[in-house]
Amino acid sequence: MNIINKINKLRKEKKAVILAHNYQLPEIQDIADFVGDSLGLSMEAARTDAAMIVFCGVHFMAETAKILSPQKIVLLPDKNAGCPMADMIDAESLKTLQAKHPDAITVCYVNTSAAVKASCDYCCTSANAVKVAQNILLNHKNSEIIFIPDKYLAQYVSSQVKYDFIAWEGFCPTHAKILPDNILQAKKMHPKAKVIAHPECRPTVIALADVVASTEGMSKYIKKSPEREFIIGTEIGIIHRMKKENPEKHFYPVTENIICPTMKQINLEKVLRSLEDLTYEITVPPDIIEKAHLSIERMLQIV
Repeated sequence: MNIINKINKLRKEKKAVILAHNYQLPEIQDIADFVGDSLGLSMEAARTDAAMIVFCGVHFMAETAKILSPQKIVLLPDKNAGCPMADMIDAESLKTLQAKHPDAITVCYVNTSAAVKASCDYCCTSANAVKVAQNILLNHKNSEIIFIPDKYLAQYVSSQVKYDFIAWEGFCPTHAKILPDNILQAKKMHPKAKVIAHPECRPTVIALADVVASTEGMSKYIKKSPEREFIIGTEIGIIHRMKKENPEKHFYPVTENIICPTMKQINLEKVLRSLEDLTYEITVPPDIIEKAHLSIERMLQIV
């Protein structure tokens, strides 16, 4: 029996749902029940009657799945698959910042640990951050807003809502590798292609993009667009999904080295071992689940 057959047999036996983030290896995306962004995947899993979630992504994503499905077993096939940006802030550091701004409202990007989410008023995603910020500004006039941990996402949202946040100095090392010269070079090679950039990119990169969108936003835009060629300004793993969904269109990475190393740590062998041995189970204390869920729920009420 080959490895994919073994995975399929075990997932039925154990009533497991397999989730794959857009940046995962092609073979992981191909065996997943759902492929998408981190929050969307967690919400999909919560709607299922699965007893177990195998999250092929990074640690904060598996924690988010546990927050939304506390009754389910949540497994992360590689315990060392983390997010460098999420690791740039912890709950204690956030509390120190909040103490300096005691009346501020705190918004955290979904790319944060459960403990950090539990210390925030609102959560947001790259897709809905602008809408969340607009709602807060409408209902909490004259309030200071702390935005963590991504300074580039904060700058992008700030430019859209015309408001200066108290921003954390975090960033995504993978998106930060994309430079304006990469965009200009790609446009020279593919002059007819539309440039799509993720809001985690530097402002100088976003200024050169035709479209700024989250991973799901990118996928939706490309499906609807009459254009045939696209330069993709995010982690190159998503191009596998884009090609499957749009076989008649052409996709070019900004450069070939826009790869998140931790997103590539999970392979088929690790998924199989995860199902066989129930490794590595993600646990979150009940009080943290309750508080973190509130920040997510406030976001969902807005969007």
